[in-house]
Amino acid sequence: MSPTQKSVYIALLAAQATIIAILESFIPNIFAFAPGAKLGLSNMITMVAIFTLSRRDAFKVVTMRLLLTTLLTGTLSTFMYSVSGSYLSFLGMLLIRQLGPKRVSFIGISACGGILFNIGQLIVASLMAGSFTVMLYLPILSLSGLLAGIVVGIIANFMMRNIASINKIQSVDAKENTLSLVWYQFTQSK
Repeated sequence: MSPTQKSVYIALLAAQATIIAILESFIPNIFAFAPGAKLGLSNMITMVAIFTLSRRDAFKVVTMRLLLTTLLTGTLSTFMYSVSGSYLSFLGMLLIRQLGPKRVSFIGISACGGILFNIGQLIVASLMAGSFTVMLYLPILSLSGLLAGIVVGIIANFMMRNIASINKIQSVDAKENTLSLVWYQFTQSK
């Protein structure tokens, strides 16, 4: 992939994630037991970025999504919550991905990301409130993060296996990275 093609691909992923995040803000909360919790559907694009781009380029996608979404729909406080949750989730998903497809699935990686996103947000909330009693909300948010992560993982799994352009880009990354090659072979085998 040429540098120009890679830049366009990164921009397209960031734009798709931003649009999905904006559209999701109009969906009513489906987690009645966890007020404020959302599915985090834009994380399916993060998953695609993690599996088709280098860590650095996937980080760019996450950062651009955060900035664009905040500029279009958010405030400074929502930005702080989103940054902490998104970066912790991103880091966790990258680390879990290292285990390989024999030990963890797309769904497992996404579920981990969903839980870590909520932990990151609660850390910021605790710091802003000056009290760690906010962490009492962790079990409820962990459950919603787990459920949301499973849904996002199922969608990302489907996308990685069935969208031809993603398979093509993933095959290019697989030539440059051994771990990407293992995951690419896994997605092609089923």
